[in-house]
Order: sequence, then structure tokens, then C-alpha cells
Amino acid sequence: MNKDHLARQPNPVDLHVGMRIRARRKSLGLSQDKLAMALGLTVQQVQKYERGANRISASKLYEAARILGVPIPFFFEGLPVLVDDDAAHSAGQGLGDAFTRFMATQGALELAELFPRISNAKIRRHVVGMCKAMADVGDQNAKVA
Repeated sequence: MNKDHLARQPNPVDLHVGMRIRARRKSLGLSQDKLAMALGLTVQQVQKYERGANRISASKLYEAARILGVPIPFFFEGLPVLVDDDAAHSAGQGLGDAFTRFMATQGALELAELFPRISNAKIRRHVVGMCKAMADVGDQNAKVA
């Protein structure tokens, strides 16, 4: 992977912090619009923070913590310790990276809330198998394109 491609990808820390903001906002039932108004931002800026596309400043992170009712360290909980810049941009390494990428996708929070409610282990395995099959089809389609 070349350096230009890496520069366009969100930093894993920004992705993680954005995912934590989104998860907390949704758990409170707060819309992006209401959070944006409380922070004095546009909805688009909140969306960029939540996707990790833009970095949130220290002052906005402090204000978000106050609005969302969490301590600042909340946004960094579960963040894997990064050894160097190359490790920070290595996609696909470790459970923390996979979790961060998962939670940054549309519908992930809802899926994460619903999956544990499937009490039948066999059905959960089938759901995982179905996801694997769909991901494999997506990978094959990407190779063809």
C-alpha cells in the first residue's frame, strides 16, 4: 500500500473516537442534528467526526464529553496501543482495528445491539456464516471489477 493511499484513510484513532461519539450519541437517543446544535457545528461536521474523516479538536471533544455525559477517557477506551505510525495505518491487524472498522460502518451499532439478543447459538452461527458468505461474494465482485 503506498503512502498516498494511507494519507486518504482516516487515522485509526480518529475512527475510534468518532465511533465512540456515535455510539454514545445513539445510546442517548440524541440525533446528529441535536448534537451539532449543542456543539455549535453543522450536521455534516458531526458526521465527519463520527466517520473519522475529520479530527475533533480538544475543545470540541471536551464539550462533546460534557454534552454526552461521559469523561474524556471514554472516547479512548478500547483503543489498541499503537507502537508507531506504520502500526497506526496497518488496516486489518488485531481485534481492536476490526472492531473500530466495524463500528464505523452504517448499521453496526444496531447489529451489535441485536446480535446478543439472538438466544439460539445455532442461529447466531448461521448469521455469522451468512455474513462471511456475503463478504466473500463482495470480495469476488471487487476482484472482477
